[in-house]
Amino acid sequence: MARGKVQLKRVENPVHRQVTFCKRRAGLLKKAKELSVLCDAEIGVLIFSPQGKLYELATKGTMEGLIEKYLKCTTASASSASVSASAAPHEPPNLDPIDEINMLRQEIEMLQKGIRYMFGGGDGAMGLDELLLLEKHLEYWICQIRSRKMDILLQEIQSLRDKEGVLKAANKYLRDKMEENNNSMIAANFAPMTTNYSYPLTMPNEIFQY
Repeated sequence: MARGKVQLKRVENPVHRQVTFCKRRAGLLKKAKELSVLCDAEIGVLIFSPQGKLYELATKGTMEGLIEKYLKCTTASASSASVSASAAPHEPPNLDPIDEINMLRQEIEMLQKGIRYMFGGGDGAMGLDELLLLEKHLEYWICQIRSRKMDILLQEIQSLRDKEGVLKAANKYLRDKMEENNNSMIAANFAPMTTNYSYPLTMPNEIFQY
């Protein structure tokens, strides 16, 4: 029986509302834990009940550490708001070919400088804007790599599932054949044996000769 679609509106009955809150809260925290384990993500969840009771979950470390990290990220984003939109490699602006070539050349130079800096071969230190820009590029490429890795893993899982289905079908076919052969052998062994015996209608004369 198909489950009816739940209307997203406030539950009027206070008892039903409390039960729904407990069930949905447990489901939300469970999904957050699963996402953290599967994707190696740092997740923080804050929930206040209608009575004002606090429920929280920090999958890695403490909630204070996650909030501090969040504040640092938002502060860094606010300070880098003046950086040009060309800093985001996944959102290229509509530029002329020459401007786009120059922009890509600058990004390549910046990435090469960041690589030299990370491996200790850089000439001089990188500024704050350059470090923020490099961090954005690295985060973008890490997301791309993880996404590609996930796609490959899903493809391998699907391939293994297809092979499992083929092996199960072949196993079932062989099992049916074996059962069919066993049934044929059992039927042949228990078949009724027919023997023809011929009895003489008259007794031989030798029996009456003494």
